[in-house]
Amino acid sequence: MYKLYLSKKSKHLHRQINVGGAIYNHAIALHKRFYKLYKAYPSRATMQKHLAKLTRLPKYAWWKQLGSQAIQKIVERIDRAYQYFFQNTRDRKAGTTTRQVRPPTFRKIAKAKSFTLTQAGWKLLGGNLLRIGTVVYKFAKSREIEGTVKTVTIKRDTLGELYVYFSCLVDPQPLDRVMTGKSAGFDFGLRVFLTGNDKHTITAPQPFKTSLRHIGTANRQLSTKRPGSNHRAHAKTHLARVHRRVAHVRAAFHWQTARTLCQTYGAISLETLNLQGMKALWGRKVSDLGFASFVDILHHVASKLGTVITHIDRWYPSTKACSVCHHVNQHITLRDRVWTCVSCGVTHDRELNAAINIDREGASSRGVHPVRLALASVDG
Repeated sequence: MYKLYLSKKSKHLHRQINVGGAIYNHAIALHKRFYKLYKAYPSRATMQKHLAKLTRLPKYAWWKQLGSQAIQKIVERIDRAYQYFFQNTRDRKAGTTTRQVRPPTFRKIAKAKSFTLTQAGWKLLGGNLLRIGTVVYKFAKSREIEGTVKTVTIKRDTLGELYVYFSCLVDPQPLDRVMTGKSAGFDFGLRVFLTGNDKHTITAPQPFKTSLRHIGTANRQLSTKRPGSNHRAHAKTHLARVHRRVAHVRAAFHWQTARTLCQTYGAISLETLNLQGMKALWGRKVSDLGFASFVDILHHVASKLGTVITHIDRWYPSTKACSVCHHVNQHITLRDRVWTCVSCGVTHDRELNAAINIDREGASSRGVHPVRLALASVDG
């Protein structure tokens, strides 16, 4: 990702993104109309051919500002969303998931975010120069572009700033790192972000909580401005800037933590979280900690550094099982931060005990033996 320099020429990219938003809504309308008439789903190829015919009509000639390949990418994105919706419907009928996914629908053109170019419509001119169509733009080249560029995506954030994303084909590089040979299991928590079986604890910054006063002030300022006025546009931009800073602080913490863990350990075991259930119970705090995004980042960093990430079964009683005698205490509640095993009498810290069990179960899943011990007994 590279940020494009602010320029008067940026209006061309904003216009192309808006055109892409209009084409997206038109394609959604075609899908809905096709289903209403024929009770069927039009294929991706059918939609691409139809939109290509429309661009040759005078009424839709302004679509050509975007380019044929970018229009095809829009159709592909809609098709993937529908296929995800269909798969979710099948999974819900089969009882394998309770999550409900809705089909893609209309969006405001002002909220359109991006367009993608594949083989044509762009060219790297060397240095930090990029040509989109016939216009040359400059971007902040903070690092070299590795590999062969396959696609170029222009994205617009909520502040109206533009970024360019290069999707590159990179040859696999040999791992140039001495592995530590250490392994660890980590338990996620609300008070302590991560607790390791080696008593290594990590606390999250919770940037949204610390910025609540600024967010509340920005929201109140926005609510007092007249709709459609320049003052409202400025207030809206200020609110988006506050939220972007919150997101950047959270992402920086996730990246730094993931890299530190992957450099310290050769294998990491994690529990599988029920994020929807956690959000229902604790709401905003779960979103502020960003468990899901952290796990995604951790997997990405681990793939670069050669660290093995293992997720234990979601229903494994890591918290309720005693890490000494493996007796399962079914009476533990969320209020019990410290508890004593009724079988062996050992007193456990909730997070540390769970981390030890997660490490053992993860090691068994990776084929490290003998580490997995049968649960000794279960309370009634």
